[in-house]
Amino acid sequence: MAYDLKKESDVKEYVEKLGMEYRFGCYMEKKPEACHLLGDYLEGIKKDFEKASKVYKSTCDDYGYAKSCYKFGNYSFLGKGKSGSKGEPRVAYQYYEKGCQLNDPDACLHSGLLLFSSSMPKEIDRDVLKGLEFLNKSCDMNNATACFYLSGMHIAGVQKKLDPANVGASAAASTASSTPSTGTAPPSTATAAAAAAAASAKTPLKDSDYVVLKDMKKAFLFARKACELRNMYACANLSQMYARGDGIEKNEKEAERYKKMAIEMHDEVKKQQETLGFQQGVGMPN
Repeated sequence: MAYDLKKESDVKEYVEKLGMEYRFGCYMEKKPEACHLLGDYLEGIKKDFEKASKVYKSTCDDYGYAKSCYKFGNYSFLGKGKSGSKGEPRVAYQYYEKGCQLNDPDACLHSGLLLFSSSMPKEIDRDVLKGLEFLNKSCDMNNATACFYLSGMHIAGVQKKLDPANVGASAAASTASSTPSTGTAPPSTATAAAAAAAASAKTPLKDSDYVVLKDMKKAFLFARKACELRNMYACANLSQMYARGDGIEKNEKEAERYKKMAIEMHDEVKKQQETLGFQQGVGMPN
């Protein structure tokens, strides 16, 4: 049957039929892919997060479906799908780790970031070396965000033990909250270097104090891969590296090229957000 998706009645019928197909594929044919799609359907179309959470969990537990492990990890971390829940980071980590073992790059990324975090000492035991393994695995599987974080870590270095006086260096290198434009860019190599220098002035550190040593050549390689995978912040940092000769020979032409790429990516993201906002405003028929 052909559906006219401009008609509300046809859209509603199509959506209901889609749900029936996913349920049949999951519960009758026992297909993990169908179960995961059912979870996505319950989450995205029906907005039934409690049922979606249960589907993701069972699909991970019963079938070892990596993407479902990652999704249930997200639900656990946020407390989504459970009334009054504040989130369970330890449970989330268990499912992220399982998803990573099953080769889901996003699960590896989140496993690594949780192990690097120092903000949840009661829930997660910080393990930088293991976290680094997860991030490297994620980057190897072409996760742009993991490659970007690894670049930032090699810009400022990562200490074995966090000293409040030195936290700013890693934060400046690993977190990019501003957006590229013709005049501004995310925290760059210069920002990270300045933060690291300020921290070192307060508390001199030796190489043995670091798990990840500062290495601008490695930082450049990770930034270049992240940029090739279309991480706009990595492209902005790459532009700064070429402009300053950090980790690579100074090249103004390449600096301008990567700056232009970062700006173009930012503009694309902005347009996508505007389109998404319009679609959400239109809404889905109940």
